[in-house]
Amino acid sequence: MSDATMIAIVDDHELIALAIQGILADTDGLAFARHAPTVSALVSRPRDADIVLLDLSLRDGSSPAENVEALREWGAAVVVLTSAEDPYLVREAARTAAEGLLRKSARSEVLRASLLDAARGRLAVSPEWASALDTDPLMDAAPLTDRERQVLSLYASGLGAKQVASRLYVSENTVDDHLRRIRSIYQQIGRPAATKIDLYRRGVEDGFLPGPTRG
Repeated sequence: MSDATMIAIVDDHELIALAIQGILADTDGLAFARHAPTVSALVSRPRDADIVLLDLSLRDGSSPAENVEALREWGAAVVVLTSAEDPYLVREAARTAAEGLLRKSARSEVLRASLLDAARGRLAVSPEWASALDTDPLMDAAPLTDRERQVLSLYASGLGAKQVASRLYVSENTVDDHLRRIRSIYQQIGRPAATKIDLYRRGVEDGFLPGPTRG
């Protein structure tokens, strides 16, 4: 199958890679290249894949953004695999040059169709994934400006208003004004954020802040 689109898999769970390899074996036009547990391990060799299926959350501490960038520089297109468990990482992946996002729970025919779409240069987003984005209330982020997101991120991460002001080179009064507006916006959309802990929760829910590190 010299004309087949070669698919590599980066996932630190070998069973996932084996399952996808089996699906690819039964798909005309697609062929399995190899599996690697990390992006650095994959790109340490000359490019032998056209598309890389990339696990959203690898245990090596790498981020979706840096992984997608490294794979694109290597010369491959990227489709991200996710369990949709972390809105922050999902949003980060959505801002990259990845060709699409797929749930790990997607049916084999959806995976095949999405990879064939990616091979043709089309966006690879499964119907299940698109539906999840449309209906997941956590993905309906508050309409904050970029500066308000910066203030929220710094303040909810533990800094005081004076420290946030110093980081952003603005006055403490300006930071307080931003915080009042942020709280007002969350109140208006039915998601109150009266305390710093509430603001942290809202930031995580909306993907403006990373969630707690998982063991």
